[in-house]
Amino acid sequence: MQRKGLILIILSALALNGFAQDKKWKHLSSTTGDLEKPWNSLEQTAALVGDLNNDGLNDIILTCRKQAPCAVWYQRTNTGWIRHVIDSTMLTVEAGGVLYDIDGDGDLDLVFGGDWQSNELWWWENPYPATDQVWKRHIIKKGGATQHHDQVIGKFKHDSSAQLVFWNQGDKTLYLADIPKDPKQSPWAYQAIYTANAEDEKHGSYVEGMTKGDVDGDGYEDIIAGDRWFKYDPQTQTFKGIKYADAAGRVAAAKLIPGKTLQIVVSPGDGEGFAKWYECKGDPENAPDWVGHDLIGRKLIHGHTLQIADIDGDGNFDIFIAEMAKWTESAAQPNNPNAEAFILYGDGKGNFRKEIFATGYDFHEAKIADLDGDGDMDILYKPYNLNTPRVDVWLQNGTGKRK
Repeated sequence: MQRKGLILIILSALALNGFAQDKKWKHLSSTTGDLEKPWNSLEQTAALVGDLNNDGLNDIILTCRKQAPCAVWYQRTNTGWIRHVIDSTMLTVEAGGVLYDIDGDGDLDLVFGGDWQSNELWWWENPYPATDQVWKRHIIKKGGATQHHDQVIGKFKHDSSAQLVFWNQGDKTLYLADIPKDPKQSPWAYQAIYTANAEDEKHGSYVEGMTKGDVDGDGYEDIIAGDRWFKYDPQTQTFKGIKYADAAGRVAAAKLIPGKTLQIVVSPGDGEGFAKWYECKGDPENAPDWVGHDLIGRKLIHGHTLQIADIDGDGNFDIFIAEMAKWTESAAQPNNPNAEAFILYGDGKGNFRKEIFATGYDFHEAKIADLDGDGDMDILYKPYNLNTPRVDVWLQNGTGKRK
């Protein structure tokens, strides 16, 4: 009995904070001084990962609202991270964002949009090779409706030009803007592609979600936004929207099974619903030919994190899906205290082995990427409003030899 009691005590300690302690994951947090605290803001909005200083290592980008600074980045070094300020002002930045070399000078720039309090969309000019310098902000959109949750940049018009696509939730519309030859001109010209309806918004109070990919395998990038993918017709210079999913949400796309077409995963971001992966059983331009498969076995509650990556390195894509714990800023306690994060390990044939990665965390816009340069996938954790301000990382197998 004594030995059994000791085992139970050890197991309880290992499960502390709702995280299944696994030797292959090294957990680091700003709450324990492993990373510098990002700011004093309690509402953390966006998170991105990319190489901002062209050193071959991914860096971390975070945004917030309520207090300055509104945007910071963490430079990865051989031993950890150094925090830098991108924008020292207070802006009400929304979730989403995209990295792209907008001005064509060889480094990655940033795009973020304003939230429900703002009718603006901005891009920030990377000051590389300077690292401690704040970034110059430029206006893309000013006026019209508010809230710009999710953006993507790609070559969607079947030529060498690039376009920015963004949701404007205030008027329920998807817009496209050609990146100007001089992107510093303000504002950019943009046009409507699609206006959402109640059917699109079944997972929440507004339509969201944005990514890109060659959905039909014709060699051209397509827009994937909410529950539809958009194919460009160069003859009419218009986009055709094809509904592939039950409702909009966080979206990601990859080859989960063999074949010409991409598969698309949808998770309810700011709402509740089933997380599903969708495959096309026929013509990808025919909505009824898209078939959904449930991933979790229950409805997700604010499943605002969705990423696809080969997490275990077996050559097959895996899916990381996680719920938020707290989205009501004025509440003293979490809305969803038993929020779960899942890794779904794929076999490349459409089957997934579900593993609960963590419980009780507020996963919001988390990212899967190689955060330490050792060649395997790590996890960036950013809560929205639970125990903030805070940023965490889980390094798979710790930090090994740089690849």
